[in-house]
Amino acid sequence: MCRWAAWLGEPLFISEILSAPAHSLIHQSREASKCKTAINADGFGLAWYGERPEPGLYRDVYPAWSDPNLRSIAQQVKSRLFMAHVRASTGTATSRNNCHPFVQGGWSFMHNGQIGGFDQFRRHAEQLIPDDLYPHRKGATDSEVLFLIASALGLDAAPQAAMEQAVALLEQMSTERGIGPHVRCTAAFTDGRALYAVRYASDVFAPSLFYQWSEVWQGWAVVSEPYDAAAENWIEVPKGSFCRFEGRDCVISTFAPTHRAEDLLKSA
Repeated sequence: MCRWAAWLGEPLFISEILSAPAHSLIHQSREASKCKTAINADGFGLAWYGERPEPGLYRDVYPAWSDPNLRSIAQQVKSRLFMAHVRASTGTATSRNNCHPFVQGGWSFMHNGQIGGFDQFRRHAEQLIPDDLYPHRKGATDSEVLFLIASALGLDAAPQAAMEQAVALLEQMSTERGIGPHVRCTAAFTDGRALYAVRYASDVFAPSLFYQWSEVWQGWAVVSEPYDAAAENWIEVPKGSFCRFEGRDCVISTFAPTHRAEDLLKSA
C-alpha cells in the first residue's frame, strides 16, 4: 500500500508536509505506521498548482528518501494546492509512468489501494476509456484506469457521481473476473480549485484517511496518516465517505458506488 498527503489553503512550502515534520511523508516512505507495508520505496510523485491551470508534475522511480532533487524542490516551491505520493506497488512495475499523481488536463489524481485481480480483466477495463482520453493511459496501474474512467464519466461536472460510477464498474469487474478484496481505496483528486478525497472498500478494511484544518498554516491537510504527533488534531474520515474541501469548507457525504456506470458509458 502507498502513503500520500494533500494540501489546500494559503500557499505553503511543500517541505512543511513532505520532509519537515517528524513523521513527514518522506519519513513514512520508509516507516509508515498505518498500513501493512511499512516501506514505500517504488517511486514517488508530486503535483502542485501555481499560476497556470495545469499542475506541475515531478515523478521518479527512486525511493523518496534518496532523491535530493525532491527535497530541493519541496524546500523552494510554495503552493496553495499540492498532492504528494510515495508508492508501494501492488504488482505493476516500478516505472515513472506508474508513479502517482496522474494528470489529465487540469486534474490530478492519486490513490492508495487496489482493485482485486486487476490483471485478469485489465484489457476489459481499459476498453472503458474512450478514444479521446486513452492517450493519457501511460502506465499499467489500476489507479490510472480508475482515474481515466472517472474522467470519462463526468469528473468535471459531477466529481462524486463520476468517481462512484467508476469505482462501481471496477468493483463489478473484479467481482466477476478478479479476486477479493475487490476494492480498497483512498484517493485524492483535484481540478485546481477544490480538493476531493474518498475512503471506500468492498470489505471492512478501508485504507486509513485523516484530515485537519491548520490554524497556523490556514488550510486543509488530507493524509493517509498524520505527519505529526498531535493525533488529537486529526479527524479520521469514516469508511464509505466522499470529502470536498474548498476555502474553509469541508463537506463529507456518503460514498455509495452504483452500477449505473456501464449504461452511461454505452450511451456516451
